[in-house]
Amino acid sequence: MLKKDLMIKNPLRQLVDESEKILSDGEFGVVLARAGVGKTAFIVQIALSGLLQNKNVLHISLDEPVQKVSLWYEEVFRMISDKYDSATVQNLWETILTHRFIMTFQVDAFSVPKLDERISDLTEQAIFFPQIILIDGLAFADVPTDIISSLRPLARQWGVQVWFTARIHRTEISTEVVGSAQPSGEVLDLFDTAIQLEPEENRVHVRIIKGPKTKTASPDLLLDPSTMLIVDK
Repeated sequence: MLKKDLMIKNPLRQLVDESEKILSDGEFGVVLARAGVGKTAFIVQIALSGLLQNKNVLHISLDEPVQKVSLWYEEVFRMISDKYDSATVQNLWETILTHRFIMTFQVDAFSVPKLDERISDLTEQAIFFPQIILIDGLAFADVPTDIISSLRPLARQWGVQVWFTARIHRTEISTEVVGSAQPSGEVLDLFDTAIQLEPEENRVHVRIIKGPKTKTASPDLLLDPSTMLIVDK
């Protein structure tokens, strides 16, 4: 019951397409924002959405230790479930944890061959079979596009959805679209879906700047700066 309620109330449902997905297997999505705006909190909520659907989520952090990433998950989960019975919440938490695996790399040591090797180690020993992969901590100004391009065939081979967070700077943002600051086309071309977190005064807008047509005509979401939770406007 709790799991069903959390899935029904999940604001991310506004972003799904006719197939009830934000991404399909083999596709890439990215959450773009400047430093400190809420990329990790947002992607953790994408991960929790998958975990509640019994999907295996591999979270790869390039700049945070395992303990800190784990704390993000626990804090976000506790906030979205704080109105429910604590014993029920704890039981669900312990259940979904079996579907999550956290992996860390140093940013300068991250490469696609190393990632392939570590995922192969997990799958060949039947330790973990990811269905959703999150890569958190890439600075796209410093990452050659061939890293992203070379990961695509592997994502298709593994049959996984891959989400990235990308830190962008004001100098990387184009304002060619009137009334909106968007990343350049060169960045967007790497992904099937792109979501930008755009701060404005005391709120953060969730903008879909690239992706398939959603079931909701005009998704209207915010990231609450006080909790970092995704909320309806």
